[in-house]
Amino acid sequence: MAETRKYEMRERAHQVARTRARIAAVTAELHEEVGPARTTVAEIARRAGVERLTVYRHYPDELALFGACQAHFLAEAPPPDPGAHAGVADPDARLEAVLADLYGWYREHRRMVRNVTRDAELLPALEEALAPQREAMGRAVELLLQGRGLRGRRRALVATALGLVLSFRTWEALTAAGLDDGEAARLAVAMVAGAVG
Repeated sequence: MAETRKYEMRERAHQVARTRARIAAVTAELHEEVGPARTTVAEIARRAGVERLTVYRHYPDELALFGACQAHFLAEAPPPDPGAHAGVADPDARLEAVLADLYGWYREHRRMVRNVTRDAELLPALEEALAPQREAMGRAVELLLQGRGLRGRRRALVATALGLVLSFRTWEALTAAGLDDGEAARLAVAMVAGAVG
């Protein structure tokens, strides 16, 4: 009897985990299709094959739902690790290598990144859920500052320039002007070099 009870509890836990994962996956699909601001709990529930109350039971607020959606998306499509290029001694070559990876990832996932970037300005919980990505960008800037020998105001200026060239909106603007990813990365490096100059 005790063994049967343990089995039922394990099965229930697996079912709960599957439901949570399905809700997160459906939410990510909707965020890519229409954006977080236009995604409704009713549509999440419909696509996940659950009741709205089930969505709320698993994710009681927007922050919890956005966090789960983000974790699902990043597990499926992990962004490139700038640290993979930490061994490149020349700062400009390191920056170009990092941008080549990042810009390629932006291109592959532009619908999702565009929708999330746009809607983060409208949804405080989404902005909060994106804090780990902002922190990762901050670490990338620090990596890209290494070897430049900058201090004080000049270092801050170059850090700002690096933050700009790493951003999705900069990539989007450069490629909208007709540049391919390689050209966009080279121009971005030249812009940072101008800030260093």
